[in-house]
Amino acid sequence: MNILLLGSGGRESAFAWKLAQSPKCKQLFIAPGNAGTSQYGENVNIKATDFEAIGRFALDNAVDLVLVGPEEPLVKGIHDFFLADEQLKNIPVIGPQRQGAQLEGSKDFSKEFMFRQHIPTAASRTFTRQTLQEGFEYLATQSLPIVLKADGLAAGKGVLICASLQQAQQELIEMLTEAKFGDASSKVVIEQFLQGIELSVFVLSDGENYKVLPEAKDYKRIGEGDTGLNTGGMGSVSPVRFADAAFMQKVTDRVIIPTVEGLKKENIPYKGFIFIGLMNCDGEPYVIEYNCRMGDPETESVILRIESDLVDLLLGVAEGNLNERELIISNKTAATVVCVAGGYPGEYLKNKVITGTENVRESHVFHAGTSIQDEHVITTGGRVLAISTLQDNLFDALQQATADASRIYYDGMYFRKDIGFDLL
Repeated sequence: MNILLLGSGGRESAFAWKLAQSPKCKQLFIAPGNAGTSQYGENVNIKATDFEAIGRFALDNAVDLVLVGPEEPLVKGIHDFFLADEQLKNIPVIGPQRQGAQLEGSKDFSKEFMFRQHIPTAASRTFTRQTLQEGFEYLATQSLPIVLKADGLAAGKGVLICASLQQAQQELIEMLTEAKFGDASSKVVIEQFLQGIELSVFVLSDGENYKVLPEAKDYKRIGEGDTGLNTGGMGSVSPVRFADAAFMQKVTDRVIIPTVEGLKKENIPYKGFIFIGLMNCDGEPYVIEYNCRMGDPETESVILRIESDLVDLLLGVAEGNLNERELIISNKTAATVVCVAGGYPGEYLKNKVITGTENVRESHVFHAGTSIQDEHVITTGGRVLAISTLQDNLFDALQQATADASRIYYDGMYFRKDIGFDLL
């Protein structure tokens, strides 16, 4: 079958690598892809949000299935666009329709959904510019630190942890009245701060049935020892040691089943991935957030542990018989180290030539922010490469991924050398 994968990051590189291995995949197209995805399929110069062009391409190239990588096309309704078109509606899209994508597209929507379905999460209230004074009053009654979240998509930057009441009030003013995060902060969720250790749990659902994929832990801070500014993610590991069978049973019973059943109860069709960001608070799971797609860089670790045919699983989603498909998970450990551009996550260097990827020994080099110029692979994004490996244990995986990252060079390159150390 012909498959169209939308996106251009490390997550899509990992998906492309896995999809291309399937005997069911005849031709793989990646729109727009990057310098690395072209080794697994054909890159197509179409933006993931250009629905008209994507639709035309799908028809012209007899595409049998569309896998949506990033959140933006889902929140903007690419699945709905296909369903509304007489010629496109029979091409399955893996990723929720606009309503289901609101789990990620609106923090307020997702919190209200959790409250209705009795899913454990931090206490919160939502405020707008019109209710700013009520927001101040609410802040005054809350313990510190306190979390402020922009309601909409803010490219991973819309969450602030405020240590003082004065800081929280000032940030609330900037978000609501000065559009600190644009339209994304026209509503702000003020949320209780949860103390614990984070992890990501991934679920694939056909709307009726579900499979729990390998869990992962990612590392957001730019600096070693989890210091400095937040990033899109500096690395990840899977499995996560503290997510033992007892904890994961609680996650299944209290979070996964109520989420899947809740979507059904509320008549929200959902065919695709559900990313559940969790906080483990003394062995009890609390949901921090939902995403309507796989995470990045967690996908790069998770995908290495899935031994089954990914296309077969996606067909299970499309056909509504995911329960009949086999999911085999490796008991080995995967680790991912992300190489970023100099200056990231601030203003960063671009168009630097990348060398040395051919020297990588036991890891996969998943490209993220790269393109090809004059036959050279160059840096174009903040997160440039995700070096991912699968080994017998966590120590070996971390050592291998770090050693292989060291074999690559471009001007300004930086990566954390302590990914996963907190779990050793």
